[in-house]
Amino acid sequence: MATIDPEFGKKLKKYGAYDFNACYNCGTCTAICSLSTENDSFPREMVRLSVLGDKDGIRSSLKPWLCYYCGECTTNCPRTANPGELMMSLRRWLTSAYDWTGLSGLLYRSLFLTISAFILVAAAVIGFGYYKNFSLEQVMHAGHYFEMIAIASVFTIILLPNIVRMWWYVIGKPKVKAPVASYFKAFDELLVHMFTQKRALSCDDNRFRWLEHLVLVIGYLSLLFTTVFLDWFSSSSLFVIILGYLESLVIFVVTVDFVWKRIKKDKEVSRHSQPSDWLFVIWLLLMGFSAFAVRLSIDTRLLDNNSWIYFVHLIILAQWALIIVPFGKWTHFLYRSFAMYMEKIKN
Repeated sequence: MATIDPEFGKKLKKYGAYDFNACYNCGTCTAICSLSTENDSFPREMVRLSVLGDKDGIRSSLKPWLCYYCGECTTNCPRTANPGELMMSLRRWLTSAYDWTGLSGLLYRSLFLTISAFILVAAAVIGFGYYKNFSLEQVMHAGHYFEMIAIASVFTIILLPNIVRMWWYVIGKPKVKAPVASYFKAFDELLVHMFTQKRALSCDDNRFRWLEHLVLVIGYLSLLFTTVFLDWFSSSSLFVIILGYLESLVIFVVTVDFVWKRIKKDKEVSRHSQPSDWLFVIWLLLMGFSAFAVRLSIDTRLLDNNSWIYFVHLIILAQWALIIVPFGKWTHFLYRSFAMYMEKIKN
């Protein structure tokens, strides 16, 4: 039996939802959506579940993740119920529902707590620098290992259990019958969507945004590999050095475009940005720029007398790894990929 929460609508507004109660179930949003099908009909169904407060129905659904927010449903809604932003807010709410720590929900709902978390991480990095007498060599060495430890720890301790919780809500608890072989057969779907997000190509007028996301994902993963496994900041290989420069430059250029679009608000997808949306793109931009600045300072021999450049980069890196990746909008990339995987398992 579904659990109905009459206050769910008010709670959902803290995740960015607007006046979805204005919906009178005309179905325009579903009709206009190029991704909605007979088997996967949205956003109307999710609007109705939200109005009813059917949290179990929403938790067990993958449909919020099947939406790529082109904004057509909101643009054509005759009641200005903003179904596109509702789908976005449901993704934020689902992120908090999957998160066993409960921190995602707290950070999504409170800008004060989010800023406090960023300040706390920055203070911890500065405190570590003080403990090491601000020795640049020691801090850079520790920073390199921090990246590896943070990646492994965040995935193992936080993200992996959250994915298991997602599976429980979508497949386990509803008792979806899926043979074990289907998990292996569907694995290619996970990889394809994780690296290409190809479903977004079916959205009308979305190809350039898809291309930007593809370039950004490749640039981000490549820079991660270059800094962590090729030790970009300590490498003397010309190939590795140039590769790192190009990757950080790609991240910087693409994220500048994302930030500019959010400032202009010339498209529906950029008109209702929440703090989590801003933090995601701004910290990506800062990651690319600060990494570029550190390596440039090494090559121009400026870093020894300007060690603060690396400390700034390390603070940004730590905030990204400990806040945005496990609890912020970065998780949407992960959960959406697993949603496509689970959707194929179910079908």
